Amino acid sequence: MKTERICILPHVSGVGGMVSFRARITAALTRRGVQVSADLADVPCRAILVIGGTRQLPGLWRLKRRGVRIVQRLDGMNWVHRVRRTGARHFLRAEYGNFLLAYIRNRLADRVVYQSEFARGWWERQYGSARVPSTVVYNGVDLDEYSPVGPQDRPADCYRLLLVEGSLMGGYELGLEAAIGLVERLNNAHSHLLDKPVELMVVGRVASETAARWEGRPGLRLRWAGIVPGESIPEIDRSAHLLYSADVNPACPNSVVEALACGLPVLALATGALPEMVTGEAGRVVPYGGDPWRLEPPDLEALSQAALEILGDQQRFRRAARRRAEAAFSLERTVSGYLEALMGG
Repeated sequence: MKTERICILPHVSGVGGMVSFRARITAALTRRGVQVSADLADVPCRAILVIGGTRQLPGLWRLKRRGVRIVQRLDGMNWVHRVRRTGARHFLRAEYGNFLLAYIRNRLADRVVYQSEFARGWWERQYGSARVPSTVVYNGVDLDEYSPVGPQDRPADCYRLLLVEGSLMGGYELGLEAAIGLVERLNNAHSHLLDKPVELMVVGRVASETAARWEGRPGLRLRWAGIVPGESIPEIDRSAHLLYSADVNPACPNSVVEALACGLPVLALATGALPEMVTGEAGRVVPYGGDPWRLEPPDLEALSQAALEILGDQQRFRRAARRRAEAAFSLERTVSGYLEALMGG
């Protein structure tokens, strides 16, 4: 039988989750007998998957003229730099990234795969419907690797609220500020409703000056874990009582998928794809309380009430979180969706 080969180009920015989508899908495709390359010169290939954008536009045009199918995976657009000051260099880089994303979608792609219905709607509002077939495929994880089964070193003297982001810089510090405000509210205004305090554990890149702002704050239990190896995430998820998804208007955050798979309930504001991801008793998604596109302050009291509900009935929410992952976020489901886009009719 002929072995198929596809080329997967990494995102132009090189920024991704703790375990990149490219690494996951490459491993899964290899297990299915598909050869994967990262080099457009490695021909012949059946199709090309562009993860977001790429600077290799001449190479894409050359292979497109040869009839090679080009599939673009799209999340959202860069937008925070238009609302908060992030510096001239970051602004230009974000706008250039948006240009590449839109150019490939509008001129080069033969198929478009959106990470969520939210992402699809965002692009269609901005640029209209894609001129080529499109579909929605959620991110997924290996449900054996990301599982409630395994080491569960949950602290006994506090509730651990976990925040996992690749980076909390470049304007995304707002999510950290909201998480800290939430923990402070739980430990102060609502301490009488809890039998132990709440600790915030932050996983991801945080600027040293940002972290310094919160050091030594009375009554704030804070742990900075920094950047951790991807293989450590399942154990970290199992060590927590609740994940707070800090990103505003995310397309399909890997941290949410990973947490649900590990049976960790998710608390989030109702922005982006979060309402379509965290459903039922898998967690709680609450109204933002302002305009998220303007990054107005969120409703911390609504978050607090939802957090109290989840912390008060851990087993119910944990079981539902795992069920949600099994229903929607398996890696096999994700890979099948991309194979259909890459090689289907």
